Amino acid sequence: MEYLEGRIFVDPKLPGIAPERRRVIYQATAKLLASLHSANIDAIGLGNYGRRDNYCKRQIERWFKQYLASTSEGKPERNPKMFELVDWLRKNIPPEDSSGATGGLVHGDFRIDNVVFHPTEDRVIGILDWELSTLGNQMCDVAYSCMPYIVQIGLETEQLGNGLELIGIPEGIPSQAEFLAEYCFEAGKAWPVSEWKFYIAFSMFRGASIYTGVYNRWLMGNASGGKRAEHTGTHANGLIDSALAFIARKTVLPERPPSVSRGRRQYGTENKVQGLPEGSGRFVPSKKVQELRNRLIKFMEDHIYPMENEFSKRAQSDLRWTVHPEEEKLKELAKKEGLWNLWLPFDSAARAKELIFNGNENAHFDYAHDRLLGAGLSNLEYGYLCEIMGRSVWAPQIFNCGAPDTGNMEVLLRYGTKEQLHEWLVPLLEGKIRSGFAMTEPQVASSDATNIECSIKRQGDSYIINGTKWWTSGAMDPRCRILILMGKTDFTAPKHKQQSMILVDIQTPGVCIKRPLTVFGFDDAPHGHAEISFQNVCVPAKNILLGEGRGFEIAQGRLGPGRLHHCMRLIGAAERGMQLMAQRALHRKTFGKLIAQHGSFLSDIAKCRVELEQTRLLVLEAADQLDRLGNKKARGTIAMAKVAAPNMALKVLDMAMQVHGAAGLSSDTVLAHLWATTRTLRIADGPDEVHLGTIAKLELQRAKL
Repeated sequence: MEYLEGRIFVDPKLPGIAPERRRVIYQATAKLLASLHSANIDAIGLGNYGRRDNYCKRQIERWFKQYLASTSEGKPERNPKMFELVDWLRKNIPPEDSSGATGGLVHGDFRIDNVVFHPTEDRVIGILDWELSTLGNQMCDVAYSCMPYIVQIGLETEQLGNGLELIGIPEGIPSQAEFLAEYCFEAGKAWPVSEWKFYIAFSMFRGASIYTGVYNRWLMGNASGGKRAEHTGTHANGLIDSALAFIARKTVLPERPPSVSRGRRQYGTENKVQGLPEGSGRFVPSKKVQELRNRLIKFMEDHIYPMENEFSKRAQSDLRWTVHPEEEKLKELAKKEGLWNLWLPFDSAARAKELIFNGNENAHFDYAHDRLLGAGLSNLEYGYLCEIMGRSVWAPQIFNCGAPDTGNMEVLLRYGTKEQLHEWLVPLLEGKIRSGFAMTEPQVASSDATNIECSIKRQGDSYIINGTKWWTSGAMDPRCRILILMGKTDFTAPKHKQQSMILVDIQTPGVCIKRPLTVFGFDDAPHGHAEISFQNVCVPAKNILLGEGRGFEIAQGRLGPGRLHHCMRLIGAAERGMQLMAQRALHRKTFGKLIAQHGSFLSDIAKCRVELEQTRLLVLEAADQLDRLGNKKARGTIAMAKVAAPNMALKVLDMAMQVHGAAGLSSDTVLAHLWATTRTLRIADGPDEVHLGTIAKLELQRAKL
């Protein structure tokens, strides 16, 4: 055991410490716990340190059993309220506990007086008392460290004392919400407003069970605390009362976290990735992003990949145009995991906060525990996460990060009115509805948007829409409620001022979904790609976006982040192909040896890796320029990425299919579906020829300067 020369703060009120140093000490404690919880337990050899799932469930039974043993015949009297508390806890265990989604290294007794600080500096140098450490639900550690805000336990006093929230928080010490927000930000955890009652009540229950055992031993004369253990029986009952009182509170946390940590970490416009240490390189993800990435990978492995076959079977059945019930369950779990709306750029989130919340972070949404405004990421930071989602065609929608919803939400955020945001953006952010983008038309080459013929004519307080659209992705989904339609409001205006965009409720009379379209035989149910006719569709004039003749302007704003997401996902699709290709080659034999031993294969897979890494860097560079320079100045690099990404992914997936032989062409693997989706993007994401034209024009412009 190592000896540490340092300081331990026994009293959480930190008497004798200057206010500004109190805040630093509490912040250091929150960051320490976040760092502890971010440990990669498998990498450090602790993967078998304990079970990760059902931690709370097992702990409730363990400590209740101990309580019953400490209050049996001839021992301290049982408190009937303890049975009431246990019954409530059993019924309110958070869903993520059973899946192990919040599982990781747990200290078990984390509080400020178990933290050793440097003798003179306000930084942590050690953590004490690891006897209860294991793997499990990490929010239990967080709640236990917040206990002083609720109750004060001092063995020298007969009764429990009120917590800091009641007696008054000493100057400089953050509130419970601020301390918790600091932890959640550093650890990349979701704001636990809906589960907080459970975690605090659980901490008090466990404390009551432990104190009852200590009191029983004191009565028998063998308590280690000696005379100080005399009041533990009273303290145990006090904790039970406090837990039930806490459960009865109407609210225990603000609906949204205070912006303590985020306010100090502003995204700059310098040519660097926010949050990276000096000298670590532009394209090395920050600790926050790495933590989100690790959690996303685990979510994919635990929940998405195992369900791919089930989702695929339903998409080929008579129920194809209905939503698999497991999808909605996974969406709820993704919200709780803080993996929801990660696509949302921090600047757009700031606009949404201002327009929807009137600048108030604590405004109420139906889903109180959601991170509806994402994790405050830049486009570059999201790139590392979007890639992971791209490994499965089913994944993006689970995290509310799928097309065309992300692009449509971005349009609403940038150009929508406050009324439009409340009516359509909020339910889209919540995942209650989905959307479609109606631009492409069957009778004209829609890659040149000036060809569009769909008419939008003003008639009093309304617009009348007539025309036919196809490849309106998402319109077949039973949850689709809103379409963003591009048409012409003035056929006589200048070429790029004729087009406008307008919001159309899909249930409006005259909107007729004619048929689902297929992509190499895939209809992508229940999402789908629809051909839709609009016959005298009447929508309110207020539904026009930004104003008449602004369609091209909106389209250019939409083409940046939303379409770069496709490139990011294609990197993930290619990585999935590489993974499946390598696994197949290492286990399949041809002509007396493994495929992986054939020289031609070794050459091909090496070339695939080279092209994949080149393209990844190009996509990250495009995202970085998008953050620093904006859509217009980044358009050249974005165009390069849109050409390179699908062509690279097609090559990798084609190679993977070839290695799989006939199986690669079937629906027995995800390869065929990934290939079909990827090939589509060479047109749907704008034809290669259009992007190459953009690149060439910019190149020639530079040559003229």
